[in-house]
Amino acid sequence: MATVPCAIRSPEIKFTKLFINNEWTPSLDGSSFTVANPATSDVICQVSEAKQADVDKAVFAATEAFKVGSKWRQMVPSNRSKLLNNLADLIERDRLYIASLETLNNGKVFKRVYERDLPMVIHTFRYYAGWTDKHHGKTIPIDGDYMVYTTREPVGVCGAIIPWNVPLIMLAWKVAPCLAMGNTLVLKPSEVTPLTALYVASLVVEAGFPPGVLNVVPGFGAEAGSALSHHMDIMKLSFTGSVNTGRLIQKASADSNFKNLTLELGGKSPLIIFPDVDLDVAVGAAGVAIFTQAGQICCAGSRTFVHEDIFDEFVGKSVERAKMKKIGDPMDVDTDHGPQINKHQQDRILAMIEQGVKDGCTLLCGGKKVEGLKGHYVQPTVMIGMSDHMEIARQEIFGPVQLIFKFKTIAEVIERSNASQYGLIAGVFTNNINNAMTVARCARAGTVWVNCFFALNANAPFGGYKQSGSGRDLGEEALDAYTEVKTVYIKTPPLV
Repeated sequence: MATVPCAIRSPEIKFTKLFINNEWTPSLDGSSFTVANPATSDVICQVSEAKQADVDKAVFAATEAFKVGSKWRQMVPSNRSKLLNNLADLIERDRLYIASLETLNNGKVFKRVYERDLPMVIHTFRYYAGWTDKHHGKTIPIDGDYMVYTTREPVGVCGAIIPWNVPLIMLAWKVAPCLAMGNTLVLKPSEVTPLTALYVASLVVEAGFPPGVLNVVPGFGAEAGSALSHHMDIMKLSFTGSVNTGRLIQKASADSNFKNLTLELGGKSPLIIFPDVDLDVAVGAAGVAIFTQAGQICCAGSRTFVHEDIFDEFVGKSVERAKMKKIGDPMDVDTDHGPQINKHQQDRILAMIEQGVKDGCTLLCGGKKVEGLKGHYVQPTVMIGMSDHMEIARQEIFGPVQLIFKFKTIAEVIERSNASQYGLIAGVFTNNINNAMTVARCARAGTVWVNCFFALNANAPFGGYKQSGSGRDLGEEALDAYTEVKTVYIKTPPLV
């Protein structure tokens, strides 16, 4: 395995303005907001703040770029593919800088960003570069003297709103399929983590994309996000974030132009551990499932169900592993537990832990902020004694809190694991193929991981059931949301 290089501890901040029509521009009213480092609470820089007028300007640029006769609309699919591959090459060239910038702005452990996030980002762009000339229509035989065929055409001007927890990955998941199908895009990164999106925008120019094809407008949800959601010229919007914001976006779509929506929302994902597994492997996997990125992942394994035969030993080993986590500077290649994104998130997690204890849960380790560090750190936490109806067992914590439940039968655990408003992920560890297949078949979730966790690939669709959202990112399925199907009937002469 290749050695992970040292992070650039103070990466130069090169771009802080809005990116519209391949140009850097301040917000029209001169507004800006502060971007901070979660690991230290120090201010990194000021970034221009997009508001309604700025979003309108970006949408206009995207609309002009999509007009019939424009360079982008006339571009053949193979050339779109070349541009997406160019962008992937540039991201790979600047991988060290981009990974360092992501860690600075987001607090994610550098080693994971460099080893996991960036390779997936690069692969996603290359994967969709290969789809530019392959997602097409078909001919349909029907009764009568007709030739019938369908075509796949771009939707038009699209919008995307991405969250703060995995900024680079979410950017790739939205941008790559959208542009591959010939659409144009206005992207709103989170106001908390806009820096890597702005840097990738600079690479879009270097890669050769025409002006207006991709526009990046950092701003707050109530202003810039609402403007995108309500905009009459946005034909499709993709959003990843909270259920509550997803509801607002659905309402905005209905109140405006019924824009097509892809929504990837929250999760409270079950991870089921049967007694036939290698216990150390299962304990390690369950820890990775919840403590990776300090628990700030929508598909985290946040409800661990362990069979009663191994429950006590599993809990003991889990507490030991949690206590061994190296907490500290995310730029340090040896650190494996970084900060929460901000104080609000830190306070929310600690409050949920405290309420869980009041409701009757047993706190075995962690549950407090980390003393002696300037950033927003929460100790890796393990809790038992929850009932399924408790608030802490039902609501997404989005933090490093491992909840371990005991179960007895497969029928029981399937029913309990499905008893959630969410349905994003389900996981199971077992060496019994019947148990694995039963859980995979019965889980009400968009993805089921068997004897693995966080197995993600651009080739395979990702999305949720129930209130975890609608539509799919990734895979061929993602392309459907970025295309319209046109059916053409041609009257033909009757056969003699």
